[in-house]
Amino acid sequence: MLLEVRDLRVEFRARDGVAHAVNGVTCQVDAGETLAVLGESGSGKSVTAQTVMGILDTPPGRITGGEILFRGQDLLKLKEDERRRIRGAEMAMIFQDALSALNPVLTVGDQLGEMFVVHLGTSRKDARARAVELMDRVRIPAAAQRVRDYPHQFSGGMRQRIMIAMALALEPALVIADEPTTALDVTVQAQVMDLLAELQREYRMGLVLITHDLGVVADVADRIAVMYAGRIVESAPVHDLYKAPAHPYTRGLLDSIPRLDLKGRELYAIKGLPPSLTRIPPGCAFHPRCPMARDVCRTDPPPLYEVDEQRGSACHFWRECLDG
Repeated sequence: MLLEVRDLRVEFRARDGVAHAVNGVTCQVDAGETLAVLGESGSGKSVTAQTVMGILDTPPGRITGGEILFRGQDLLKLKEDERRRIRGAEMAMIFQDALSALNPVLTVGDQLGEMFVVHLGTSRKDARARAVELMDRVRIPAAAQRVRDYPHQFSGGMRQRIMIAMALALEPALVIADEPTTALDVTVQAQVMDLLAELQREYRMGLVLITHDLGVVADVADRIAVMYAGRIVESAPVHDLYKAPAHPYTRGLLDSIPRLDLKGRELYAIKGLPPSLTRIPPGCAFHPRCPMARDVCRTDPPPLYEVDEQRGSACHFWRECLDG
């Protein structure tokens, strides 16, 4: 197993209380596999990714439990210099906002080349040549000339390609992509996702794709983990989940996707809002918004029931949900 997260827990201490951002997340990714992590904003997706990468701001964040096993080694037990050697070389991250993630006062060539200088001791001249190769690899036109340009001189889609090139510079075994297509138009979204899928096949890397858009992952993911209020409420192979969701929250997300065959009808929306992470409801955190909620849902937190060998659901009534 390439990456295995076990019962991970992260909290943030704030003036109005303790925000339980990650509440016992367990998931795994193998080489060549794509795991899509879905959920509304504030469900804990990005905090989980930052904790795995070792870039969580502490304070205010604090890891209160769990393990993160990368190739069998618990990353949480490593010293910072040991984590730094792994970060970038063996596991990398593609950030949500490329313009904010890239340094505005350095050329993209310098930023790409720095990976080779810091991790491999490559000369500046050779690092610049490698940067051009990377830009060519992610299909940036006229790479040899544009390597001297600054981030603001590129379009949003091209900046995202630069972020992908930076993440893949050292051919890591695992890449975490945090909302890589946010703020891009539909055509560019498709190009970026196709590029990621192609590069994943070429390098046989594990990919964790964080998003709130179920349409983006339908063709690229192998498995989906659905998060709500800091925990995974359903985990399943992509085709099984789309065909028959086993959790009311997942069903609500799927029903919220616009469909051509329902033209003219009012678009479905899950009622209410996600809970504050400082005041997560007792029992099932989704019960205030759930059309299937019963008394037991308001008092007893559901475990992740085993639906079958490949999927689980944190719903007391997952069988009824499967039946539709």
